[in-house]
Amino acid sequence: MKRILGIAMVLGLIGVPVMAQEVKTEKVHVVDLGKDVKLEMMLIPVGKFMMGSPKSEKDRLEREAQHEVTISKPFYIGKYEITQDQWEAVMGDNPSVLKGGKLPVTNVSWEDCQKFIKNLNAKTNGGYRLPTESEWEYACRAGTRTVFSFGDKITPEDANYGESKIGKPVAVGSYKPNAFEIYDMHGNVWEWCNDRFGDYPTKSLYDPSGPNFGPYKILRGGAFYSFPSLFKSASRFYDLPIKRDDSYGFRLAKDT
Repeated sequence: MKRILGIAMVLGLIGVPVMAQEVKTEKVHVVDLGKDVKLEMMLIPVGKFMMGSPKSEKDRLEREAQHEVTISKPFYIGKYEITQDQWEAVMGDNPSVLKGGKLPVTNVSWEDCQKFIKNLNAKTNGGYRLPTESEWEYACRAGTRTVFSFGDKITPEDANYGESKIGKPVAVGSYKPNAFEIYDMHGNVWEWCNDRFGDYPTKSLYDPSGPNFGPYKILRGGAFYSFPSLFKSASRFYDLPIKRDDSYGFRLAKDT
């Protein structure tokens, strides 16, 4: 890929004639999954950030130990959480209990996500995957160092969480995006990441992908029932990769 000039600069379209049509610009990657169902992904530029939370942050947990991370390669990440329409277009079914095409797909395990990715890669040029935990937090923060990507405080106007009193997932894109134009990184549904769960290293890292061993997989972002302490930019959760829940969903990543 040509040298990236900036996340806001669009250089042109590149058509890819595959089973599911893919279109890339410098900023956006779009896949037509058929029946007017599209997958949109935003380009995330390279950079450094402080992953985790400072000791002064309210409700901080020891598993959020702060350390410097360098993201050395640009990547794409889903503009939205994967919807039920998108899941059905790729898998032909819908595991979600609460149905709605624009709602995030739920009741999916980490292993279910891998099946979705395998099918999607088979009908496209491939390369789709779950984001690493560091990619997820980097994309969530979008250059911020605050508790949330929109500041140190949160209200029901910012996200779908416990104090919103909605009690269920809402359509993706219902709230304002962050500075990378990504939606719903806080609340709505938990999002599986590729990494295993483990303690953070104390040293600076380049493109970390988590520990090599461990039974649990990472979930990020909190859900519609969560307290703010569970969906800060630095908050971490984990579960077994076979576990399904009506608050578990995901978004995709892709290399450039």
